[in-house]
Amino acid sequence: MIETARLILRPWVEADRAPFAAMGQDAEVMAHFPGRLSRADSDALVDRISTMMADQGFGMWAVERRDSSEFIGFCGLNRVNFPCPVENDVEIGWRLARSAWGMGLAREAAQASLAWGFGYGLSRIVSFTVPGNARSWGLMQRLGMTRRADLDFDHPRVAAGSRLRPHIVYEATA
Repeated sequence: MIETARLILRPWVEADRAPFAAMGQDAEVMAHFPGRLSRADSDALVDRISTMMADQGFGMWAVERRDSSEFIGFCGLNRVNFPCPVENDVEIGWRLARSAWGMGLAREAAQASLAWGFGYGLSRIVSFTVPGNARSWGLMQRLGMTRRADLDFDHPRVAAGSRLRPHIVYEATA
């Protein structure tokens, strides 16, 4: 568990599933993903995240507000497991409910995740998103990550021709 001034990053619990499923149906939250998530797809993602956390010792932690114990999304680290220039590197990622946007909560969670990763012994952490996702790459910049255009790639799990296939890469080093 990681605690910050306003947040707790922790393992997922059963009560996180319903609010996470609601996030997966929010068109704005999912605007830069290939589609919204059904409840079954959302639950399967929670199961995969939990398995990855058990296997790796880290992962995309559930994020809750300290003041209300409200689940607001996820943030954390995960090993990139598909063919691309950053395959096998550790990425940082986040997804927060729209109600948590614009308050610096993603930055707070991401800073804590980066600190945890570097404290764990990682020397480099990457992040990637579609070029149109200014909120995400803007956060990457605010985190002090460096743009690595030489590592940009077309996401192999996104259909050819989709505006969501090209991905830009940022990195942070210890």
